[in-house]
Amino acid sequence: MAAPATAPPAPSNLRRIVAASLVGTTIEWYDFFLYGSAAALVFPKLFFPESDPLVGTLLSFLTYAVGFAARPIGALVFGHYGDRLGRKKLLVLSLLLMGCATFAIGLLPTHATIGTAAPVLLTVLRLVQGFALGGEWGGAVLLVSEHGDAKRRGFWASWPQTGAPAGQLLATGVLAALTALMSDAAFLAWGWRIPFLLSGVLVMVGLWIRLSVDESPVFKAALARASERKATSEKAEKMPLVAVMRHHWRDVLIAMGARMAENISYYVITAFILVYATVAAELSRQTALNAVLIASAVHFVVIPLWGALSDRIGRRPVYLIGAVGVALWMFPFFALIDTRSFGNLLLAITVGLIFHGAMYAPQAAFFSEMFATRMRYSGASIGAQFSSVAAGAPAPLIATALLDHYGTATPIALYVIAAALLTMVAILCAKETRNRDLSDVGAEPDDEPGAKAPVSADARSV
Repeated sequence: MAAPATAPPAPSNLRRIVAASLVGTTIEWYDFFLYGSAAALVFPKLFFPESDPLVGTLLSFLTYAVGFAARPIGALVFGHYGDRLGRKKLLVLSLLLMGCATFAIGLLPTHATIGTAAPVLLTVLRLVQGFALGGEWGGAVLLVSEHGDAKRRGFWASWPQTGAPAGQLLATGVLAALTALMSDAAFLAWGWRIPFLLSGVLVMVGLWIRLSVDESPVFKAALARASERKATSEKAEKMPLVAVMRHHWRDVLIAMGARMAENISYYVITAFILVYATVAAELSRQTALNAVLIASAVHFVVIPLWGALSDRIGRRPVYLIGAVGVALWMFPFFALIDTRSFGNLLLAITVGLIFHGAMYAPQAAFFSEMFATRMRYSGASIGAQFSSVAAGAPAPLIATALLDHYGTATPIALYVIAAALLTMVAILCAKETRNRDLSDVGAEPDDEPGAKAPVSADARSV
């Protein structure tokens, strides 16, 4: 007997679900980006004081990259249990892990107190952050995607994506306020700890909101179907990871390629820029932070607009606008910063983030629509997070090394352009997914060759 169809949630319920996902992702990205900003501004002096300034920054960004290495592991673990147990339980766990790790960073003794043990402990906590974030993204966007209707899925699913600029806005805003109110000596002595300790309060708020929402109706219906099949068959359901690699390997590769330009450009524009603006352009730390702060606010606004546009013209066209735009903007981006004008710095970052938003906004719905329900958490998370190891993880590190070696931004711009070309190829190889029914995409984890499977996501006309 088929599982009963689930009715779309009431608008008020959908808004609550969107709010729960947005608050959670904002807090998690606040924690993650706070580390990135601190890695550029204060960690080289506090945890790697024996190195010269640029080498210290490289070592600091290396610990920053370690967090990305843990994200695929988080994607595997959270994806597996999220497809077996549900989205909500795993989202609560990811928020707790991230918040505790960030709070602990705020309590860490520095190199001056415990020597080399300080960067070791910092690296361990960064690994926990990466592990938690690897499981957060997939669950948050799926919770919204699986509650909403196909006609406006791009718009509603883009709201958890605004958690990234909102977290960046919050992290940069707190740091900018502290650097404006405190002397450099006081900030380095103890002021840098305040934003990390603030995470403890934010996590409590996020948990209260996240615990109030219901599990995805699409997932509950798929779980009921799986239970019925298990009751009438002795065949064990395959692990979601195995099912993804069997039925959706092409979609995983497309998702990984799609993320290359989006991930690399974002971390060059928001994390590495704090190094480039202060070292190469000789602008003040406060000036660079203020520019990122204002640009992140614009980024937050444009993401839902791009998401809504993807509901009208499709995911692929909007994504391509972003990839092409980032590629064309890279040389003007650095040229504007080299003028050492705050207005030009702000223009460079803002336009870069607007183009980034065109890729990031439709990504949540796009990736969700690629995978079957009982392997969707695993598929979307694996595609998104495995690419981060090759893209976002080394981006600030590679950009800093290129600047150190060549003394110019030209190779950095070429690096981002190459990533954009790879993303364009991936998107051109993808099928349009707009208007797909998430309850009927691809095969279920226990489908066998020769069995009558649902219509493939790639074969269905849109």
